[in-house]
This record gives sequence, C-alpha cells and structure tokens, in this order.
Amino acid sequence: MSYTEVSRQSWFSRIGGAIKGVFVGLLLLVIALPLLFWNEGRAVHRYKTLKEGASEVISIQADSVDNAHAGKLVHVSGSAETDSILRDSVFEISVNAIHLKRSVEMYQWKENVRSETRNKVGGGTETTKTYTYEKVWRDNLIKSGGFKEAGHDNPATMPFESQTYTADDVRLGAFKLSPSLVRRIGNYQKLEIDQDFSLPDDLVERVKIHGAGLYVGTNPMSPSIGDVRITFEVAYPTDISIVAKQTGNSFEAYSPPKSGGSIELLELGIVSSEEMFESAQASNRMTTWLLRLAGFLLLFIGLGLIFHPFKVMGDVLPIMGKIIGAGTGLIAFLLASVLSFVVIAIAWITYRPLLGVPLLLIAVALSVLIVKKLTSPKKLAPMK
Repeated sequence: MSYTEVSRQSWFSRIGGAIKGVFVGLLLLVIALPLLFWNEGRAVHRYKTLKEGASEVISIQADSVDNAHAGKLVHVSGSAETDSILRDSVFEISVNAIHLKRSVEMYQWKENVRSETRNKVGGGTETTKTYTYEKVWRDNLIKSGGFKEAGHDNPATMPFESQTYTADDVRLGAFKLSPSLVRRIGNYQKLEIDQDFSLPDDLVERVKIHGAGLYVGTNPMSPSIGDVRITFEVAYPTDISIVAKQTGNSFEAYSPPKSGGSIELLELGIVSSEEMFESAQASNRMTTWLLRLAGFLLLFIGLGLIFHPFKVMGDVLPIMGKIIGAGTGLIAFLLASVLSFVVIAIAWITYRPLLGVPLLLIAVALSVLIVKKLTSPKKLAPMK
C-alpha cells in the first residue's frame, strides 16, 4: 500500500524560493535574539523569587487553620481527600476520586511520507515522495481527505470523546484546595473494568468489555478501521505537599515583596519545603537551558535560510552546491553560537554583571578566532 509522486523544480524557481526564505530567516532572527535576552532575565527573576520564598516560608500543620499565618508563604503536607463521587455520565462509572479520566482511541489509517530530493545538473531538483499507509490507534481524528491514495478513508467523527472529571471539593486537612492546585494532582492509575460491570441499556449492543477497558467494534483481536477502545484512569486521594500563600482556609499564589514573581508549588508525597524549592530551582535551570537551545536553533535555522541562496546558485553543478552548502552550514552554526553567546552575555551584564563580563570577553575572543580562521590564507608547504 504505497503511492509514489515525482515532482521537478527549475533552478529559477528554487532561486525565487530561496530569496523568499531570506525574509523568513530574518524573521527568525528577530524572534530568537529577544527570546535569548528575555530568557536570561526570566531565569534570574525566577531564581530570586524562589530564593526569597525559601527564606520566608514557614511550615504549618494541616489539621487547623491559624489566621496568624494569613497572607504568609506556608508549607503544608498531608493527605488530599474528597467526598466527591465522580460519575462518567455516558458509561455510568462512579468512583470516589480527585480525577476520573476517560481516554478514547480510534483505529485509523495514517499516511507516512518519505521524501528524497536529487540535485540535477543546471540547478534544478527532482523530488520523489513515497506515501505509505498503516493502521494505528490514535486519540484524535486523522483527516483522510488529503491522502494521496484513495481507499484509506477514516471516520469523520469519534463516537465518544475523551473527558476528565474533577472533584469540586478537595481538602487538605482543614484547608480547601484551589482549582489550580487540584489540577496538578496527577497520580493517575488504571481503573480496570471487570466482567461484572453493567453497561447502560443503550450501549449494550454497541460496547463490550475487553481487557481492562471497553471496546466498540466486532473483534478486538482483529480491529477494523473505526473501532474504538476506551480506558479509564483515576487519581485517588493521596499525600501531597504544598508551598503557597495561605488565604483564609485555602491557598493561592504568593508574590515575594522584594523580587515579585509567583510561588505556588505542589508535589506528590510528603516533601520538605527545602526539597520543594530545590526541585523548583532545578526546573528553572532546565527551562532556561531548553529556551537557550530553542533560541540557538532559531538563529541557526534563520542564518541557514539567509545563506541558502548561495547554495542554490552553486547547485548549477551539484558537487559545487554540496561544498557551498557545507560551508554555509558551518558558518551559520558558528555565527549562531557567537550571537547566542553575545546576547546571553549582554543579558548577564544587565542582570548579573559579575558573570556577564567574562562571558562577553569569551564571545569576543571566539568571534576573533573565527574571523581569523576564515580569512587567513593557508600556507603552502616548502618545496624540498
């Protein structure tokens, strides 16, 4: 089950596309440079917020509400409990839990595309695309209207939708948890549907019990396109630890008076405030490096698009295009590295000068080294 499509593009058409790509590359640079600068400020601000919070937090007991702690940053641990009975209105499943999640997957066709492009003498290209099809389980609809090969039609709608039910009243001792904290309790585990479960009368003919869940279709062992499998997960009452501002008999985000920002932490289990702040700082560091990487990649891709017309011009002779492409790729990588260093250094000079100045000096030295390597002629070995 495959379909092959061959398309050709002239050299002039590629040049036009490459020139348009230059503007996209410039746009990526405009996004990447502010992103890198903003990220450093965000990281420092978050670090100071958490550091100030760690110096102010006080640990309290969950069994009573002390109004003397109102408005303060508190740390409290205990069992998150609820009397709510969550009910799936479609399948009439009821359970005492914090969350009840229904997950629905449909068996569908999926189109895979493998593309291979060859450069031709004269600068044109020939692209061969091979479309293959496989059957997969997906929790979202795959639209088959745009498939290249007919005969791989998926249903237009799901017979049932995924749904999450959440308890309205979740308590931690004498405190009631805010919706934002309740949403972060994610100790999900599989809810097994046993063979004694009674389906609603209007579903008996369509739905059957299979494994730990439900099945819509003829034969679960040999699924057909359009078959559906349904599973359930629950988050039962569990131990949690919270760092947040005490407001009445509940909690909300806390803003330290000096650094500002927002603190509202929740972790599963009985965790000390020190461990929670260490975990939050580690998360901040991870986010910082991920955004640095994202900024660098945007710079690298943007510079690659800016230099791409040179490769296309060289593709009149494919071997020359490969050489130019490798060279421009290396230059784009080096420039992206230098620009990232420079922007981060400038941001550090703004937010933490003692670290920013050395980094800027490293960036300048790296720039000088790159320019020297690119511009200095290679010396020929003396004749013997």
